[in-house]
Amino acid sequence: MFHSKKLLLLGSGELGKEVLIEAARLGVETVAVDRYEHAPAMQVAGRSYVIDMLDPKQVREVIEKEKPDVIVPEIEAIATAELLKLEEEGYRVIPNARAAKLTMDREGIRRLASEELGLPTAKYLFANTYDEFKKSVLEIGFPCVVKPLMSSSGKGQSVCLTEEEIENSWTIAMEGGRVQNGRVIIEEFIQFDSEITLLTVRAVNGTMYCAPIGHIQKDGDYIESWQPHHMTDQQIQEAERIAKMITDELGGYGLFGVELFLSKDKVYFSEVSPRPHDTGLVTLVTQNLSEFALHVRAILGYPIPEIHLLTPGASRPLKAVEELYDYNVHGVEKALNVPNTQVRIFGKPVTKIGRRMAVTLSTSNSIEQARENAKQALDYLIISK
Repeated sequence: MFHSKKLLLLGSGELGKEVLIEAARLGVETVAVDRYEHAPAMQVAGRSYVIDMLDPKQVREVIEKEKPDVIVPEIEAIATAELLKLEEEGYRVIPNARAAKLTMDREGIRRLASEELGLPTAKYLFANTYDEFKKSVLEIGFPCVVKPLMSSSGKGQSVCLTEEEIENSWTIAMEGGRVQNGRVIIEEFIQFDSEITLLTVRAVNGTMYCAPIGHIQKDGDYIESWQPHHMTDQQIQEAERIAKMITDELGGYGLFGVELFLSKDKVYFSEVSPRPHDTGLVTLVTQNLSEFALHVRAILGYPIPEIHLLTPGASRPLKAVEELYDYNVHGVEKALNVPNTQVRIFGKPVTKIGRRMAVTLSTSNSIEQARENAKQALDYLIISK
């Protein structure tokens, strides 16, 4: 009888689905957990559970029942205080419970990066009430970026341009946060040339970096990514220095998505997630090992001899424009007729406005052509009843 390790995934979206596929390829038994039924990763898992992942009792019950070798958080909205207790009792959390807790909200990780590690960041303030918020916005100045402390896929983010927009930015943050605690971060708007994700892997044989991924965001969520993104040698060195400092501090094994702003020869730290990154979906077609394969190898304690960029590539997510309980994705045949292009449909049970439902992935000899191919394929895709 084959004795396999068991991986329990907390959060079962499209990124988690790819993690479980890679884990299964290495003979790992998989368990998917989320707050709703038929989540993407549940479609490929050995077993699945639906719980309130912010409820420490429910989180503990499913973990004690399954007794996994590794617990892999895929989202921020988890009862991280309970993960700390479970880790003390001998369970292994990826990369570790402290990292999961620190990165769950933007305050913990921003204070760690700026105040403890001295990494270059935008100026920032925090606010609990609307009055504090208005005062902080006026102190930071216009334009400024407003974010709830905990959200996913950019929900609740906005750029406040004028004093007349302050109330609206507050409303957006309150409605978009995963936990309605009223606390938000107000950031200086950095005039950057581009923003990138530097996928950073901590494995048994050291720290490695993927080629930088350029991306464009709108309302805090990505609408396009490509790899590689052109950077000067100086920018790459600084980006890797920042990424190593923050990931060394967080510790553990696994893949981290380090978000950075590039401005001339300056590099600013923005955020870090201790898990695969949505902009890194492009690595499914560009690298010898995707970000998901890298994450699983590192989690299991296997070496990663090398990370190769095989070809330039680009990704474009398909987002829903209305809420539907019965829907189809049309145009797949036309999209797949675009050269060197793949389509991944996530199979989420319902659509919601702005929710990612699929992604197009294209490669070419040039970034420009790959981006055009991905856009062309996306234009063919339509979500309807």
